[in-house]
Amino acid sequence: MRRKERYEYIMEHFRKEMPHVTTELEFGSVFQLLVATMLSAQCTDKRINLVTPALFARYPDAAAMAEADAEDIFEYIRSVSYPNAKSKHLAEMARMIVRDFAGEVPDAMSDLVKLPGVGRKTANVIQAVAYGRSAMAVDTHVFRVSHRLGLVPETADNPVKVEMELMRNIPSGDVADAHHWLLLHGRYVCTSRSPHCDKCPFSDICPKKGVAKK
Repeated sequence: MRRKERYEYIMEHFRKEMPHVTTELEFGSVFQLLVATMLSAQCTDKRINLVTPALFARYPDAAAMAEADAEDIFEYIRSVSYPNAKSKHLAEMARMIVRDFAGEVPDAMSDLVKLPGVGRKTANVIQAVAYGRSAMAVDTHVFRVSHRLGLVPETADNPVKVEMELMRNIPSGDVADAHHWLLLHGRYVCTSRSPHCDKCPFSDICPKKGVAKK
């Protein structure tokens, strides 16, 4: 199967089976989505959703969090991965948003990646989920599934290369959803270890079937 046909087959399946999909993170504003996404790095969404209710009750917006010290934020997020670094980034991020963006999360990629602790993946999540842009966030799940299903060549050996390859081949109207389609497929079916190939709708066309690599 040619790569173009592979994309068409996989995208058509997801359009039919998962037409309405979004992040599993819980949030009430763009700022809260940004905070939750930053916290979710190398941590499960389930864990983040346990932590953020108390955090958001105390710091509901950038103005409130900008008044906090990293040590204050740490007490709310101590159970997530890398809490020291993340609490520092959250405090600095909130202060920059208040100082440079009038308290509102910017929508431009160039501005988002200026924020402390915000990389390209997080910025793409904000663009896609909060602002409805055609943006592809490549996390470990998307990276793994893209390689296993043969959507990208082996030379796409970093997240940016995978992002560019996916953006070239996925119709713009599907890009934001496709991030969640691939992510959820990697989270629940094409898992890192012992992928559930018997439950995979793409097992007949998967070049990596049963191979727990990437």
